[in-house]
Amino acid sequence: MHALMAMIWILPIFGLIMIAIILIPYWMIWKKAGFSPWLSLLMILPLVNFVMLYVLAFSEWKVVPLSQATAMPPRV
Repeated sequence: MHALMAMIWILPIFGLIMIAIILIPYWMIWKKAGFSPWLSLLMILPLVNFVMLYVLAFSEWKVVPLSQATAMPPRV
């Protein structure tokens, strides 16, 4: 009975930790891609996360690659 009572407290905490582990990288990816980072919250929902992953993968990112951001003159 004590183990069951302990699981009532441990499982929600474990779930919140797992959600944070998932959301933090997706938050940064959406932000670096030029989208709203709040879209990372959709990655929690089953099946919606696959759709959003395809949206992220095949959309045109609104950022300039670092190699093109600082155009340096060619060396002679």
